[in-house]
Parts: sequence; C-alpha cells; structure tokens
Amino acid sequence: MSPRSPSVNEELRRRSRERILQAAVDLVGERGFEATTLGDIADRAGTARGLVSYYFPGKRQLLQSAVHRLMHLTLEEALEREPRTEDGRERLARAIDAILGLARDRPLLMRTHMAGILQAEGFVQCPEQQRLAFLLRDTMVRYGTPDVDTDYPLLRALLMGAVVAVLLPGAPMPLARLRAELFQRYALDWDMGMPPGGDPPDGMPSRPVDQSSKSSK
Repeated sequence: MSPRSPSVNEELRRRSRERILQAAVDLVGERGFEATTLGDIADRAGTARGLVSYYFPGKRQLLQSAVHRLMHLTLEEALEREPRTEDGRERLARAIDAILGLARDRPLLMRTHMAGILQAEGFVQCPEQQRLAFLLRDTMVRYGTPDVDTDYPLLRALLMGAVVAVLLPGAPMPLARLRAELFQRYALDWDMGMPPGGDPPDGMPSRPVDQSSKSSK
C-alpha cells in the first residue's frame, strides 16, 4: 500500500479540524461551556482526544475558533444566497442580519463566546477569525466606504456591541431596535437583507431620510 500524498494528508487534517470545530459549537450550544469537556468534543468529532489538543491549546481557544467558523459560514451563506447581488448596501444589510441572527438563534453559544473574549485570553487570532474578518472587510469595501481601515473595525465593534446588547442577561435590547439603529447609521432600507416581520420599531422610517452621501457598489 503506497503512502498518502501530502495533499491527501492535508485534506484529512482539514476535515479532522473542521469536525472538531463543529463538535465544539454543537456541544457548547447544547450543554454550555463548563459542562462540555475536550473529551466530549473529541468523542462527538470521532477523533482522538490528543488530536484536539494538538490543534488547539485549550477549550476556550477552541470555542473561539469554532464560533468564528460558524460566523464565517453563516455570513458567507447570507452574502451568496439567491438572488445573488453585488449591491454593496444590500450585502451590508445581509451581513448585519446574519450576525444578529446568530445572537437570536444561538444565544447560549454566542453569550459564551462573548464572555470568553472578555476574559484574560482575549481575542484569539486564528484562520477562522481571519476568514470572517476578510468577509466583513470586503463587505465594507463593496459598500463603498472611503476608509476601510477605520470603518471595518468600527463595523466589527458595532456588531459585537449589538450582540452583547441582545444577549445581556436581565436587560436585553430588542433585536429589531438594534437592527433599526444599525440600518439608519449605514443608510440601509428596512426591507433590505432579511427583515423581521412588521414595520420598523417606533415609526422609524423604512428608508433613511438622507442617502445622498452613500454610494452603491
């Protein structure tokens, strides 16, 4: 039996890593962070416990990479869904809705993720985070921002703040209100992206009053 080629080995490693990442989001989303062990993740992924530690230095770092992968895949699906569009404002609306949708649909997972970022380990730089960053940065470029190096980090901060506000225990902000504020900031029509049912909150206009300074890309 001939040995596997380097490309085959690389593909097997990629698939193994992705199974681990998927198992992490599934289990933490079901059980919570403390109730999920690296052994549980390895079992769900169908791989050896040692391989999990080989790829990731700890459970918190693994979870951040896993959630960044989920966010990247969710954002990519939203941006490329039919009907396909190159309109920068529509793509930004889809991006905002995709990230807010994760806070709505995966609250335990996203709350755990945000709590981890605020702990001592901080923000983990990993391939999954870099792919997510590329998509968000590209979205701002297509939107027509004149200064992407300033406006991309601001968008990221605003989205993180909105996710925290949706998930804040005891005092959550309504998702529709946060969406409306973000859409007004970027001069996006309420019916762009994946709008929730009903009208904008508190009589906010469905179209921004002044769109003259925004360009469609």
